[in-house]
Amino acid sequence: VRIVREEILSDHFLPLKNVTYAQRRTDGDLQVQSREVYDCASGAAVLLYNRAHRSVVLTRQFRIGAHLAGHDGYLLEAAAGMLDGADPATRALAEAREETGYAIEHVQPALQLVVSPASTTERIHLFVAEYDRAQRCDRGGGNPEEGEDIEVLELPFATALRLIESGEICDGKTIMLLQYAALHLFARS
Repeated sequence: VRIVREEILSDHFLPLKNVTYAQRRTDGDLQVQSREVYDCASGAAVLLYNRAHRSVVLTRQFRIGAHLAGHDGYLLEAAAGMLDGADPATRALAEAREETGYAIEHVQPALQLVVSPASTTERIHLFVAEYDRAQRCDRGGGNPEEGEDIEVLELPFATALRLIESGEICDGKTIMLLQYAALHLFARS
């Protein structure tokens, strides 16, 4: 694959590019394609869990993309944010503190994913971290200067899984983290 040309179409929040590329097909032919791609910032997300209480901490906040896709826009999610130059683990710790109010000391890598690879460059690093209720040092809620207005919820793990089934949790990264937790953190022997 060879990039032939990149043209910036918009650079308001994240750059939207028209990318023309040449690709050698499996039959040997060379094809040239042109696609619009958002050059998204990569991010990190962390699912806070407590084995003793069999609970997780999630956030609820408004997401315009979900709203425009027909959802009410208020998504239940794991704490997450853009890397902004930080390494993924450091960003996951900072987002846990900023969004949930929990001062977590360590995160454990779970998964990495590309979100929508046909149209974005976004990669998300997923982590899990065990929390203790005594680690909550403030109410969380996000950064108002960034427009964040985040509700923090502690839910029984079984309830979170039911919310996936009912469609009330529909955020991809959060579903993956909860499924990871079901397989690796809350699995019964």
